[in-house]
Parts: sequence; C-alpha cells; structure tokens
Amino acid sequence: MIKLNKAYKFRLYPCKEQGVLINKTIGSARFMFNQLLAERIGNYDSCKHIEDKKEMRVALKLLKQSTPANIKKEYEWLKEVDSLALATAWTNVNTAYKNFFNGSRFPKFKSKHKSKLTYTTFNQGGNIRISEDNKYIKLPKLNFVRVKAHRRIKDDELIKSCTVSKTASGKYYVSILVEYEKKIINQEVKSEEQVLGLDFSMKDLYYSSEGKIANYPRYYRSSLEKLAKAQRKLSRKKKGSNNRNKERIKVAKLHEHIANQRKDFLHKESRKLVDNFDAIILENLNMKSMSQCLNFGKSVSDNGWGMFTVFLGYKAMLKGKQVIKIDKWFPSSKMCSECGCIKEKLLLSDRIYNCEHCGVSLDRDYNASLNIKRVGMTQLAW
Repeated sequence: MIKLNKAYKFRLYPCKEQGVLINKTIGSARFMFNQLLAERIGNYDSCKHIEDKKEMRVALKLLKQSTPANIKKEYEWLKEVDSLALATAWTNVNTAYKNFFNGSRFPKFKSKHKSKLTYTTFNQGGNIRISEDNKYIKLPKLNFVRVKAHRRIKDDELIKSCTVSKTASGKYYVSILVEYEKKIINQEVKSEEQVLGLDFSMKDLYYSSEGKIANYPRYYRSSLEKLAKAQRKLSRKKKGSNNRNKERIKVAKLHEHIANQRKDFLHKESRKLVDNFDAIILENLNMKSMSQCLNFGKSVSDNGWGMFTVFLGYKAMLKGKQVIKIDKWFPSSKMCSECGCIKEKLLLSDRIYNCEHCGVSLDRDYNASLNIKRVGMTQLAW
C-alpha cells in the first residue's frame, strides 16, 4: 500500500458576502506574497556582490526576514481573512526563492490582472469538510458554501488542503486535495501487440504505431471566428464601462469553453489508450520551444499535447502500466522503420517518407511512431 494524492474540483456558489470575502482573501494572499518578495529582493540586492551562490545563501539567511505575523501587525485589515491562506503565500515565496538558487528563474511579483486568482488553505481539526447531503462545503472564515459536488469524497480519503479559485468570467471553484492509500499491482507487458508507440501530430494530436490517429477536433481553430467577433466587440467598448466588462466576460467564457472541451477530449482519449494497452511509448518533447522555434504557437497549444502526456502518465501509474518517454533528439522521423537507414534531409512539408535504400513508402508520422515503439521497447520492464 502506498499513499497517494488526488484532487476533486467542484464549482462553488457563494452568496454575496462569501464572494466578497473570497475576493478579499485572494487579494490579501497576493499582497502578502508581494510584500515578502519585495523584502527578499532587497536582501538579495544587498548581497549581489557575493559571487558564490552558496555563500550568498548563507548571508541571506542571516538577514532579517519578515513573517505573515509581522506584516499583519502593520496591516490590520489582513486579520479579516484566513490566516492559513497568508501562511501559504509565505511558503510559496520560500519555495520560489529556493527554486531560483536551484536554477529556476527569479520570482516575480503577482499581478491582480495577470496572475491566477487563487488562495490555498489547509485542513486543521476538521475545518474543511463536505456536508452529509453533499451540497455544502465548510471552509475557514466562510462557513458553509454551496457546492456542486458531482462526486462524493470517500470515507478513507483524508482532506489535506483546498484551493479556492476565481475564473476570468467570475465563476468560483474549489479544488480539494485528499490523501488515500492504494495497492498498485504492476502489470506485465503480455505481448508486443500490447505496446503502443505515439508520434506527436500537429493536426491530429497523435499518430499511433497501429496506423490510427486521434482525430482531434481542434476546438480553438474551430472557434476562431466566434472569438474574433467577440474580441472586436470588446475592443470597441469604453475602458472601465459596464458594457466593456460584460463583453470581457463573454470572451472569457468562450476561452473557458474551449479549454473545457479540450480537457474533456484528452481525458477520454488517454483513458481509452491506458485501458487498451499495457505500455505506451512517446517522445519527451519540449512543446514551448517547439511553438516558439517553429512559429506553430496556435497549433501546438490547441491540441494540449503536454496535458495529454500528464493524463497518460498518472492514469497508467494507477493501473500499474508503463509510459516510456524516449529522448527528443532521437531521429524518429528521419529513420526508416524498415531498414534503419537515416535520411539526412527531410523537410516539414514532406508528409510521405520514401526510403532510398529499401524503397519503402510510408506516412511520415506513421513511420516515426513505428521507430518510437521499437526504441521504447528496449526500455520496457517485461
């Protein structure tokens, strides 16, 4: 038995007073993060002359560092909101700073208009719980808030924390993190037929080693006309007016609808593959670099390949199955799946792979998926 985490995401329906308090808590958590980060930046600037990072970290620890309790004494209005949400902001600053010294980018201030509108609080002494009728959730400072709980949290699942979020269209959600124990039995790969190779496809999401495609509907592309019309209306409204805010919400709802369509398709497709195969092999691609270098930003972002691989990974893990990621530099597209010869020049416009040595002629993506499967099978645990 191993301990695992799982999250339930439900729609919240707070009353007017609860909505105001949620907005205050989100703003206060952001303010706390920015205050603590400003102090850290000041300390960092005072130690910039130290070239060695390890010595700099030691020097920074010796400098004064405020806590949420210190800042709450200075700003009394912070006491109105959940103290655990403010403590989480302090933890987030510490984590961001540690990540910077481990090679990540320098932490940035949170923006009211660009950052995600969320706050996280923790379960202490049962202060977070779902009502017996599954219609309300008790949250710190908010008491019972109406919730659309489409699934019931099991008795053996312990609530650890929850994150309250507000979307651009004004909807409220709560993500409940639970901890539970599960016995995972690793499945053996029964045969080569139970192994699937997937090659990323800009148009169809993937091309499999069985010669099948996902037939991804390309939700963003199909909604471009609606989005363009709504955004033109938004651009004509006077800034700061109620009419502009109404149009902004319409645009936000359109984007949310597209995102929900994409997520629903990826969940169903990943579930289907995990149920039907013992092992899935794909390339470890950097989608951000691909969208920037090849100028395919919209096409790469539309199909959500990164999200798809995450869904595949955790669904396979829970069923004891394998997802293997091979090196992104492996020449899967340039290599002939029949004889293994590598074609030096292969343009993106070449959709058919013609081997000059053995004469085989295959769809470019199908040929790549066969190569991915062959290489990935050498890494499988049989």
